[in-house]
Amino acid sequence: MTTALSDNSLLMVPLAAIPAQMLRVTLSGQTVQIALRQRSTGLYADFWLGNARVLSGVLCQDRTWLARDAATGLPGDFTFADSQGTQEPDYQALGSRCLLFYRAGWVV
Repeated sequence: MTTALSDNSLLMVPLAAIPAQMLRVTLSGQTVQIALRQRSTGLYADFWLGNARVLSGVLCQDRTWLARDAATGLPGDFTFADSQGTQEPDYQALGSRCLLFYRAGWVV
């Protein structure tokens, strides 16, 4: 699934340009923890809802939804977008060229 990222319901999640990071954000009234780590094969994400890990080792790709299913328990989905083209996410561009977006709810 891909998106043009023109939907006003998308929220940008702030990131830093570091190779391994963990952040907690409140989205749709729930605390979501996101861990990002750069490896030689790409950028990977883990997601927690509260204290429970719900997704692990998700390869981050440009304009590709990361969770893809309400069964994860997450209140919505996440996608990365290259603001200058279609480059795959890389830690050096996080927060500037490479942006992480959140969309509340699920498209059925």
